[in-house]
Amino acid sequence: MDRIFVARLAGLAVFDPAGDQIGRIRDVVVGIRGPLPPRVHGFVVEIQPRRRVFLPITRITSVESRAVIFTGKLNMRRFEQRESETLAIGEMLDLTVRYQGEEVTVLDLAMEQARPAEWVLGKVAVRRGSRRRGETLIVDWEEVTGFGVVQKDQGAANLLAAFDAMRSADLANMLHELPRKRMAQVAAALDDDRLADVLEELPERDQVTVLSQLHAERAADVLEAMSPDDAADLLQELPADEAEALLRLMVPEEAAPVRRLLVYDEDTAGGMMTTDPVVLPPNATVAEALAHIRQREQTPAVAAQVFVARPPTETPTGRFLGVAHFQRLLREPPSTMLGGVVDNTVDPIRPDLPLRGVASLLATYNLVATPVVDEHGRLLGAVTVDDVLDHMLPEDWRERND
Repeated sequence: MDRIFVARLAGLAVFDPAGDQIGRIRDVVVGIRGPLPPRVHGFVVEIQPRRRVFLPITRITSVESRAVIFTGKLNMRRFEQRESETLAIGEMLDLTVRYQGEEVTVLDLAMEQARPAEWVLGKVAVRRGSRRRGETLIVDWEEVTGFGVVQKDQGAANLLAAFDAMRSADLANMLHELPRKRMAQVAAALDDDRLADVLEELPERDQVTVLSQLHAERAADVLEAMSPDDAADLLQELPADEAEALLRLMVPEEAAPVRRLLVYDEDTAGGMMTTDPVVLPPNATVAEALAHIRQREQTPAVAAQVFVARPPTETPTGRFLGVAHFQRLLREPPSTMLGGVVDNTVDPIRPDLPLRGVASLLATYNLVATPVVDEHGRLLGAVTVDDVLDHMLPEDWRERND
């Protein structure tokens, strides 16, 4: 416990005196004191459901490689950053500061115990030179200047490295807690697929903020990487001319399902559905179906069943035949044709069915997804239970911590 680098604390599990995990560390709260090493006030700990609370450093009894242990009771009041406080991970990593008269980049900061129950940021890990060929140094806090300067282009590589293994929903929550300018900087540094996953988890206001900071071509690329229903929801938050401009920049094959979704009201089956469920023809085998739903990118709700339809199997498909449920597939020989295991007792719904009707259907028949068809019996998509939950919760549920 003599020296602890703060980036390594990100995501570390926090345990109470009884040995129960209560959350994970998301940041380190410090007070900058000019040339003196900043005093560590404590940790920002995220507990479920999505609430951030403050854990004073004086309560910490042990910091290990995989856990932080504290004593006493945790104050459950939501953490609110004071003007005199700085977040070491969220606001100090990637800063450009000066060391020995030249500009260097902050890679990490090290906590050191000054005296019992008092910790300071005594060391700074910096990179001198370019990212590829630069030299990494660990220097004293007093040797570095420039931490109090507001910077336009701070970068985000080291902040993202600290949260590399974080789930998209947790990373989105971390971004939401950052100042809006910093949030946009960090989001822009993500690759397209990762940013698409994170955008799907952000509140609508934050989605618009992030998207508006991207170049139009990059924004279109990110929209292509999002699921069509989430991309449509985001575009509905933009002015019509901006949304249309982005749609025109998208690859036509990617824009087409988004355009189809935009014609439906948001709180209808058509407005909620995903246009790319797992769809196979009746002559496909059980082995093929299991291979499709085994793919990592499939969400649990989408992978719970295979929709069987006549070709073409891209939505809108040929005539919809029924559903092959995951549990049934596991019980059948791999060579069995899907046409022989189809459940046609699940009645498909029309795209204009209101949200309440969709929710009632899923609850009545204990379904995790239901097919949506047009007047010709063609499969248009599927509404999953997570889609319904997203629309039934209050609009600001992603921003609430209670």
